[in-house]
Amino acid sequence: MKKFNWKNISLFKHSGASTLTFRAWEFTGTAMVNLLIFTLLAAYLSPLLYMVATALKEKQQFLDSSAPLYPAKQVEFEYQGKNYPVLEVPTEEGIQHWAIVTRTRTSAEFIDPANPEAGLIAWQGNWRQLQTVYRPHVTFDNFTNLWTAAKFPLTIKNTLIIAGISEIGVLLASIAVAYGFSRFRIPGGKWLFLLLVATILIPESITLVPTYFAYVRVFDWNGTWYPLIAPHLFGNAIYIFLLRQNFKSIPKDLDEAAMLDGAGPLRILFSIILPQAIPAVATVALLHFFYTWNELRLASLYLGIAPNLRTVSFNVQTYQTLTFTPEVLQAGALLVMVVPVLVLFIFQRFFMQDMVVTGLEK
Repeated sequence: MKKFNWKNISLFKHSGASTLTFRAWEFTGTAMVNLLIFTLLAAYLSPLLYMVATALKEKQQFLDSSAPLYPAKQVEFEYQGKNYPVLEVPTEEGIQHWAIVTRTRTSAEFIDPANPEAGLIAWQGNWRQLQTVYRPHVTFDNFTNLWTAAKFPLTIKNTLIIAGISEIGVLLASIAVAYGFSRFRIPGGKWLFLLLVATILIPESITLVPTYFAYVRVFDWNGTWYPLIAPHLFGNAIYIFLLRQNFKSIPKDLDEAAMLDGAGPLRILFSIILPQAIPAVATVALLHFFYTWNELRLASLYLGIAPNLRTVSFNVQTYQTLTFTPEVLQAGALLVMVVPVLVLFIFQRFFMQDMVVTGLEK
């Protein structure tokens, strides 16, 4: 007869306890990480939520220190042709929502909105400490007034014209330069490319004065769109870098096969390279559109004397400076933000997800 080994039972129990402890720690760790992520996400999105809530408020709500954070309106009751605010009044039956009609130093008279036929109700106490009753109330007047006063249709048209012309120019120039760096042997091409990339490190504030002198004193472009369009017709170093890295990831065997069929460099570019680089080209197009839509410094520098040529971002900034109120500020910011979000949402399937940076997909 085989002797029973109690040691095996103890090891089994010990093993079971360890597994249970490990699972508990795993669940706790996952829950803590998720809680941390959601907390950081809520903190990151809180300014956006505050912006939306502020833009939907009425101006009178900002004058009331006891008003809630969400868009709301003070509840009022009409009595004998006048509107009176409704307050939370403590009584023996509990908290009642009554409209205050007359006020004295230590007492007040209220009317019950649910039973106005009962007449005035005398109440003793400090009515100044009573809480006002609010109801959720959303208004879009801030957006409609800003849309009309800030001439949004005209400024949006101006911005789209500038974005469209510069978009075509920057794409043609950047694609041509990136194609040359990625497919042709250029004498000193490596150093030229490094020099091109090095220009990304130059702050725009350094080139601001000489370019302003050239555009205003030499070309006399002040008050026109030319300073906002002309620089993009020669490409962009960042876009050239992104496109060049993407073009280099396309096998050159396809180019050689096309050459055997008699295709030239332009035919290879349009038939072989670009169809496979649509995500990269879409990325560059979207990035440039977002830049043009949000551009403010150059527009304020060159279009300050031309009100009818102003872009949407500059025009909203100017109008907010003249009418500095919280609801107008947030409404203008939302109107400027909504178009890039819609564009990204519509063209998100073209947006590049596997951007080639160092020859490897990331």
